[in-house]
Amino acid sequence: MEMESMASSIGVSVPVLRFLLCFVATIPVSFFHRLVPGGPAARHLYAAFTGALLSYISFGFSSNLHFFVPMFISYAAMVLYRKRCGIISFLSAMGYLIGCHVYYMSGDAWKEGGIDATGSLMVITLKVISCAINYNDGLLKEEDLRESQKKNRLIKLPSFIEYVGYCMCCGSHFAGPVYEVKDYLDWTERKGIWTKSEKGSPSFLGATLKALLQAVFCMGLYLYLVPYHPLSRFSEPIYKEWGFVQRLSYQYMSGFTARWKYYFIWSISEASIIVSGLGFSGWSNSSPPKAQWDRAKNVDVLGVEFAKSSVELPLVWNIQVSTWLRHYVYDRLVQKGKKPGFFQLLATQAVSAVWHGLYPGYMIFFVQSALMIAGSRAIYRWQQSVPPSMAIVKKAFMLLNFAYTLLVLNASCVGFLVLNLDETLAAYASVYYIGTVVPVIVILLGNIIKPKPARSKARKEA
Repeated sequence: MEMESMASSIGVSVPVLRFLLCFVATIPVSFFHRLVPGGPAARHLYAAFTGALLSYISFGFSSNLHFFVPMFISYAAMVLYRKRCGIISFLSAMGYLIGCHVYYMSGDAWKEGGIDATGSLMVITLKVISCAINYNDGLLKEEDLRESQKKNRLIKLPSFIEYVGYCMCCGSHFAGPVYEVKDYLDWTERKGIWTKSEKGSPSFLGATLKALLQAVFCMGLYLYLVPYHPLSRFSEPIYKEWGFVQRLSYQYMSGFTARWKYYFIWSISEASIIVSGLGFSGWSNSSPPKAQWDRAKNVDVLGVEFAKSSVELPLVWNIQVSTWLRHYVYDRLVQKGKKPGFFQLLATQAVSAVWHGLYPGYMIFFVQSALMIAGSRAIYRWQQSVPPSMAIVKKAFMLLNFAYTLLVLNASCVGFLVLNLDETLAAYASVYYIGTVVPVIVILLGNIIKPKPARSKARKEA
């Protein structure tokens, strides 16, 4: 009864409230990881046990069974068939996730205020795939590897308890961020940048407090805005009576409102990873040096809202998943000696769409995001072709890219929010498919008008 009254007071269901309480509990759980006695083995056990316990309280016993399936298959592949463990893990883990997406249809539940373990399974899927691929990379010659592969490859197979600890640690499987198994092992064993040095231990207090204040602000703004911009409005008669500008403005505000929910979630997970120490990424070059916590960061709020181009969005939104997609999909589709093109971009966005769920809205949004990024690159090429002497024209192209990103992102993200095919197409049609038409026109113009990069006078004379 207490849970029901508390849930109704903040306008959520009991399952969502239970999840939120466990999600916030990842912060003290992560802090106590620092104090676990008994060395690395005890810390691995603590990470595995607390992660499984929080999952059990949030989603029930079946959640851990779901997590165990891709974890076990991937680990077995690493033990039994190292030469192909990466592709086995990718296909099996993604396949199982897709099966769960189809069975639970979580997007519908999330829209109605429900929740299940599929979101956490999404994070587990990325972790087990990257671990297997990195172990696979340990067989390759160093000269054949990219810098990220050299940094993250595994020469030795992690023990099973190390592996489970990595997958479940700090409750990061709830909402990320995704991190590399090699970083997890170094952190647990206090190696690498986590070795004690003359600079001392990095203080987590300021960074944690900043993340928590950001979380409070984001949730407050979301709760204030969401009653004014419900997704149900898209199917109401009043929406159809509005003019083009008013409908486009509402699409912008619905996307803007929804983003603050994600900002809140990622701010909490950032605080959790920072307070554990795992989020530490090294010292700055300033004097005195300052601790950096980039590994914990999953979103740059101002970077998203004021992105100068669409190309910047993967660098500031769901940062660690974007990094994962670049290292384990995008880069690996590029043939040696060749440059990446639209195919690699589209394939990466397709994987991202399937990973999110088998809803038409996801697929359409991520295909459109590939067009959006390609169009932004065309505008950037025009900007680069302008000589330095024409500073005003250069700034005009910068402003154009900013406006283009703002328009296309917020006209496209409606599909990500409503998910259903009919609702997605109806919302897009209500603004004349502007989120699709504009990028296509820009891409076509970019192929017709192919600018040459501007060269400075000094370079010409040379």
